[in-house]
Amino acid sequence: MPHHGNEEEHQSEPVSFRDNRKIDPETGAVRGQQKDAGDPAPAEPVSGAAGEQAPPAPAVPDSADGDALAQAEAILNEAGEGEDAPVTEVIAELRNDLLRLQAEYVNYRRRVERDRDVARDQAVIGVLNSLMPVLDDIDAARQHGDLADGPFAAIAGKFENALKAYELTRIDETGVAFDPNIHEALIQQPSADVQADSVSQVLRAGYRKGDRVLRAAQVIVAVPE
Repeated sequence: MPHHGNEEEHQSEPVSFRDNRKIDPETGAVRGQQKDAGDPAPAEPVSGAAGEQAPPAPAVPDSADGDALAQAEAILNEAGEGEDAPVTEVIAELRNDLLRLQAEYVNYRRRVERDRDVARDQAVIGVLNSLMPVLDDIDAARQHGDLADGPFAAIAGKFENALKAYELTRIDETGVAFDPNIHEALIQQPSADVQADSVSQVLRAGYRKGDRVLRAAQVIVAVPE
């Protein structure tokens, strides 16, 4: 029986319910704000289940907001245009540096190739100068008839032909005009047969490599009487 009494006490307690919805489901107005008498009723009633709030409509900027956006866009454009000048100058400077570096590299490569050619020519000239006494001995042996035929004559011929591959040529012509650039006059002999100084005899052959004279020829010069 005491148990029934407790049930009656629980049933007699009042039940309270608080509506926390921000929008009145009957009027559609936002709770907490007073609505003016002259405000028109909402065009569309709130749809959906009780307690759900409709998504707000996108705000449309008025003329003042539009002018502010236009001004902000203009400022950004001006800032962008202001940054273009330094960027352009940097690009131009880098381009000039690249062209200057390329020109320096081309000049460096040309100098290296020229120095390499000069070094190669100097090496060849050094070898040819060291072989000239051997060539003089071959000439002396040929004049004495020791290289008329036989294996040594063939070897001497091959040796001289091998040196021609390095543009080595002899200066041993007679009957030509005397040239102090390629001839060294050891003896002068008056002659009625010549009208100008000319080479009458070669005592020691000279050599040149291309246009460069390695050794002048020692000659006897015939001079007019």
